[in-house]
Amino acid sequence: MNKVVALTGDQAAAEAMRQIEPDVVAAYPITPQTEIVMNFAQYVADGRVQTEMIPVESEHSAMSACVGAAASGARTMTATSANGLALMWEIVYIAASTRLPIVMPVVNRALSGPINIHCDHSDTMGARDSGWLQVYCENNQEVYENVIMAVKIAEHKDILLPVMVCQDGFITSHAVEGVKPYEDKRVKDFVGEYRIQHSLLDVDRPVTYGPLDLQDYYFEHKRQQAEAVKNSLKVIPHIFAEFKKHFGVEYDFIETYKMDDADIAIIALSSTAGTAKVVVDELRAEGKKAGLLRPRFFRPFPKEMLVQALKGLKAVAIMDRSESFSGRGGPLFAEMRSALLDEADRPLTVNYIYGLGGRDIDTKQIKSVYTDLEKIAAENKVKHLINYLGVRGEK
Repeated sequence: MNKVVALTGDQAAAEAMRQIEPDVVAAYPITPQTEIVMNFAQYVADGRVQTEMIPVESEHSAMSACVGAAASGARTMTATSANGLALMWEIVYIAASTRLPIVMPVVNRALSGPINIHCDHSDTMGARDSGWLQVYCENNQEVYENVIMAVKIAEHKDILLPVMVCQDGFITSHAVEGVKPYEDKRVKDFVGEYRIQHSLLDVDRPVTYGPLDLQDYYFEHKRQQAEAVKNSLKVIPHIFAEFKKHFGVEYDFIETYKMDDADIAIIALSSTAGTAKVVVDELRAEGKKAGLLRPRFFRPFPKEMLVQALKGLKAVAIMDRSESFSGRGGPLFAEMRSALLDEADRPLTVNYIYGLGGRDIDTKQIKSVYTDLEKIAAENKVKHLINYLGVRGEK
């Protein structure tokens, strides 16, 4: 039986990285991610891992070093937040486009300006179309387990794409929770060894990474990249099954909470889902048929599973902890509306943008969303499609 230990979300990510023992970690500190790399650097200093730790002068350099290391055949990891992710932006696209299986824990933090060090999802949602897969974690245990799984996902021969493992800044990254780490050997056995098929350092079979790619082949390479994301929807369930076999824990692309007979529901990512579950329990005790749907993966976007989970519902509120500035709601809302477009029997949908810059969201606010949904379901009408929850001046 695994022993429960008290770990912050950052410590949980670092512990997973220690057990994985990547060949290379290149990183630069940024709040609230710093403790991930700080803790891992201590493991390196103490001789507990043989990882080549590369301290660099910026996040742009960190991802550049990761690209070089991964292209050589090294199992490679880094970590970042917000402005750090923005600074490595150019290389984030290069990492995905060159099909390099880099794993990067990202501690979600608002992007400047004005400068803000607290949680929202504007950083990774801005990178949603970069070609990286994205996993969003509700709690510290999921952070730990998803970092481990991300290695298998990224390195699978039919995927070969980098993966972001996202958690909410300070809310989980600095909050202490009980986490059950697995034995080192079991983790090592699960992730196995990484053997690159085409190494940049293989002089007997020379290859080129990141060449000039003009009209002749660029389009085909983008098409292959899109196919890899599509393939991941088929491959990742096998990795879920393998994880369950090794560790007895079941995962899926989505989590449903009391959705079987629900009339109304909220869709939310990461830690907000945990708060929403408390409200769902309270409403169920009052005899109200409320539920929660939590996407674990935003990329690949598990459209079919999400649509199936919403069948029979009357009204759904989609919660976005980021603003897309499109005038048409947040990114999760846009994706969900698109997914439901062709469904004849679809619930009424409404968007709530909340929690920007770390603004708290509490059970009272979430309960007000369910109250709105009850009214929408009763009237069969959405009066205000886009709403801002918990902001001054909003009713």
